[in-house]
Amino acid sequence: MDKIKQIEGQATVSKKVEVGIVCSRFNHFIVDKLEAGCLDALNRHSEGRIEVTIFRTPGAFELPLVASKAAKTARFSAIIALGAVIRGDTAHFELVANSCAQGLSNAALETGVPVIFGVLTVDTIEQAIERAGTKAGNKGYEAGVTAIEMISLLEQV
Repeated sequence: MDKIKQIEGQATVSKKVEVGIVCSRFNHFIVDKLEAGCLDALNRHSEGRIEVTIFRTPGAFELPLVASKAAKTARFSAIIALGAVIRGDTAHFELVANSCAQGLSNAALETGVPVIFGVLTVDTIEQAIERAGTKAGNKGYEAGVTAIEMISLLEQV
């Protein structure tokens, strides 16, 4: 193997693209911070080449349906899903978190559009706060950068 070609996405976009952000309203005090971080990342890494449309769902369980519908329009180069599922005393957490993750994954695979998983699945409110802009950084920002990298990567594939 004398020649190995590596293809990797860059954290910039080369042309004007549109990105859809699907945000859960449930736990909005966390999701609002994820959204702000995501928009910051898209702004910093796009040089004004990214247009954004934000969709709001009641909760994280509804994110996959809207992400899938948006991806199927062929209007968006990537979809970013943002939400926060915080463990409680019942099995509800597992049902919502698993359904959300699987549904978003299915939307990406079915449409060929990157669907970025920016949904926090945490045990406590404190963990959510840490991941929404304090000790553990902002996972919304990371989701924005991931979307840009995936757009870049898929342009090269």
